[in-house]
Amino acid sequence: RMDLFIAVFDGLPGVGLLRDSGTAYLVVNAAHILCIGLVVGAILPLDLRLLGLFAQAPLAVLGPFLARAAAVGVAGAVLTGTWLFAVNAADYVGNPAFLAKLVLLALALCNVALQHGLGGFRAALAGGRASPATKALAAASFVLWPLVLLAGRWIAFV
Repeated sequence: RMDLFIAVFDGLPGVGLLRDSGTAYLVVNAAHILCIGLVVGAILPLDLRLLGLFAQAPLAVLGPFLARAAAVGVAGAVLTGTWLFAVNAADYVGNPAFLAKLVLLALALCNVALQHGLGGFRAALAGGRASPATKALAAASFVLWPLVLLAGRWIAFV
């Protein structure tokens, strides 16, 4: 079953190019890092604003922009990360740091879904105060996304 899973990733377009070209791998790896920077660079200020810091900055203006920038970063990081994973999937599936990163990423994405699905974020954008639930989810996000980043860096050391 695991062989089939790995074979699916091995067959993704561009994986052979990444394996055969150090330059192509370098470019995709750099794009992955850039996308991660976009996620963290957008989401952490948004979380801090939801938690009440930088109150002079209008949430109605910053919130949608930062949320969309983070979403673009997540999409790009998932795409480039999938390619990087596919190059050496057999090793990654046994790497505890990689598995920790996947769990933390899933938790962070569930947190995003809750933040956007419960309505408190929209209410805060509309000029209301961030509810305790919205603040709790922002605090969780502020912890989870750096942990995803840390777990990703840990992969190379395990």
